[in-house]
Amino acid sequence: MGYEEAGRDRSAEPSSGVPAAVLENVFDDPTHGEPGRDRLGVHLGWEFLLLAGLAALGWLLWQEDSAALRGDNLRTLLVAAVGLGLLALAAGLSLRTAAPNLAVGPIALAAALHYAEQGDRGLPASVGPAVGVAALGGLALALVVVVLHVPGWAASLAGAAGVVVYIERRSAPVLVQGDYDPGRNAGYLIAGFAAVAILGGLFGATRAVRRLVGRYRPIADPARRRGTLAAVVTAVALVGSSALAALAGVLFAANGLEAVAPTSGLDWTVLAMGVAMLAGTSAYGRRGGVFGTVLAVGVVTLFQTYAPERGWTLSNWAVGGVALGVGVLVTRLVETFGRPRPGSTDRPEPVGDGTISTGWTMPQSQPVDNWPPTLPTPAAPQPADPWRDPRWEDSPRRWDTDER
Repeated sequence: MGYEEAGRDRSAEPSSGVPAAVLENVFDDPTHGEPGRDRLGVHLGWEFLLLAGLAALGWLLWQEDSAALRGDNLRTLLVAAVGLGLLALAAGLSLRTAAPNLAVGPIALAAALHYAEQGDRGLPASVGPAVGVAALGGLALALVVVVLHVPGWAASLAGAAGVVVYIERRSAPVLVQGDYDPGRNAGYLIAGFAAVAILGGLFGATRAVRRLVGRYRPIADPARRRGTLAAVVTAVALVGSSALAALAGVLFAANGLEAVAPTSGLDWTVLAMGVAMLAGTSAYGRRGGVFGTVLAVGVVTLFQTYAPERGWTLSNWAVGGVALGVGVLVTRLVETFGRPRPGSTDRPEPVGDGTISTGWTMPQSQPVDNWPPTLPTPAAPQPADPWRDPRWEDSPRRWDTDER
């Protein structure tokens, strides 16, 4: 029986004959996660709370020391926010692809030490090699992660240990040799960071991009490979996060520091991951907000400036640990209320006998019970006996006559 005889409603289907529900899910392979659009309401609600916290901390800092928000102090504060923002972007980029790069902190500190030693040679000669080596290190890390298909946190932690070995070659703080003052361009730097973070959040809020960057996120056995496209996206994210971390380290060193101490840098990793998750980025990958990174960076930067004014001595470990703890709760909220709505109509409905040979499935427009019953199959006709045909009965049979 054809589809027309079955009473299917084709008014909502395009002229090509393919149902709209199927076209909606062409690039929404159910084997790469839940079909349907992620809900952004939970991100907007959390970002409103971050905005309220930012306003409250700004008011408290102004009441405690208004000079911290004026003149050179304000420019130093803005550059510090940009440095932390680049580090948070590096962590968030790797988190969105479900391959967290735990080496961002040591990479940033190594770049800061390199700039402190080579800064007097000019920005191209000091910043260029640092970013280039960081990108190459990120590429090596990406190859290990995607070729061997191992967790990003494990491979990056091994890479971080290697970077710490490079850092520990110095036994004393390194004086900053360069004379570059990023405070002169603080306005441009903060505007550029905000534009990149917000545009990236808007771009990542679209359905296609969210599913693209989250293809490395496991949905069944985590050890199963997720395909070539997932490997390429994850590799690009790891390279980009390493380069962003190096740029953040250069800003930290150039932002009025007299010397850079050769520590492990893992406290910067904790701080960066904490800020990224505080911004609304899921620890599982794929999901994230729009304005969260800018707001979270502002909250943490203002708090780090406000704490000394109150006499509080808080290290990156303490601030990063608190941010990470709150970020874990935010991840639970995002994963609970940000997933596609249950019963979403975006999911195509499979049909039993109506599957087309191309592998696409046609949705049922009405229950099968309402289809008109099929006609009964007629019995097979009996073969006619040629000897009982009436035409042979026009005259008496010869063997019945008296002439026999």
